[in-house]
Amino acid sequence: MNTFVNFINTNTLYKIHSNPDHKSLRWYLAIKIGVQSTYMYEPILFGPIPSRRLGQSLGVNHIPYKCCSYSCIYCQIGRTAQTQIKRRSFCNAHTLHKKIVDRVQDIHSKGEAIDYITFVPDGEPTLEENLGEMLSMLKEIRIPTAVITNASLMWDAQVRDDLAKADLVSVKVDAIQLETWEKINRPHKDLMLDDILEGIRRFASVYTGTLITETMLVDNINDDKRKLELVAEFLSTISPASATISTPTRPPAENSVKPATQLAITRAHQIFENRGLNVQLTITPEGDSFTIAGELEEEILNITALHPLSKTKMLHILEKHHAAWDIVQKLIEDRKLKEVKFGEEFFYLRFFRKSN
Repeated sequence: MNTFVNFINTNTLYKIHSNPDHKSLRWYLAIKIGVQSTYMYEPILFGPIPSRRLGQSLGVNHIPYKCCSYSCIYCQIGRTAQTQIKRRSFCNAHTLHKKIVDRVQDIHSKGEAIDYITFVPDGEPTLEENLGEMLSMLKEIRIPTAVITNASLMWDAQVRDDLAKADLVSVKVDAIQLETWEKINRPHKDLMLDDILEGIRRFASVYTGTLITETMLVDNINDDKRKLELVAEFLSTISPASATISTPTRPPAENSVKPATQLAITRAHQIFENRGLNVQLTITPEGDSFTIAGELEEEILNITALHPLSKTKMLHILEKHHAAWDIVQKLIEDRKLKEVKFGEEFFYLRFFRKSN
């Protein structure tokens, strides 16, 4: 196919050629200017990659680039141009199922392990209206499924029903106070924090799988004693299997974002424990056990679309597959990867470019 997709909004004309670099961008522009695209997104699979909470995780990226209900200040893949909360069908459930089955067979044929099939896209996974069907279809594979959600749509009973089909659900709870929530998560204007928290409570009261939580601590934003106490108090009402405390370990959306200090992390750990929570800390990067199941260049792009890779990890992948740094350099020169410095380390993330 060699067509152009046109989106027109007043004096704005976007022409996007149908090549792989622009698949996510079609959806991105359609959402940005308020046009419903008829294009079905081609889901991306990556890994298995080492997850700090889920072991070797086969990632499912079923949502187009930055289609999200939040625009978190610490997001490792950048700002959300226009937040959204309307669910829609982004990709075909049967197409995704076949793609996952083929990938699992390929990985197992190489003797590699998969601990979870994890829905962890570029945006919010529950924006896909067929998520429940996708999860149900994967039961036959007999590998546990996980969904990493920001919980923003859990006020919706249908979203809760869909999530209930996963073996493990991780919900984000960064803040309980309205002002802090708006500052750190920058939610869609129609979202109501109280409704979200009540939705999480209702889900937790009936869910039979493993419920875990994650709280991302940002320096001088949500890491003071009172804010942490309120989060811990709420988490104690839903009794998660574990309550993870995290800090940004990759380049954030906003340059001003800094990880919480060691003192703040220690304080948070103590406050959470005092509430009877099983506290997990994920304040260091994952390991190096990345599985490359396909062509190396494509796999690097698939991983870095969601997980920016440090130079150390990139070198490890190249060494494991007997490849030279020239591959990375060419991807940078072709504007498919970009290099960003965070702290003392360089990171590499996929570059989604706009058409001229």
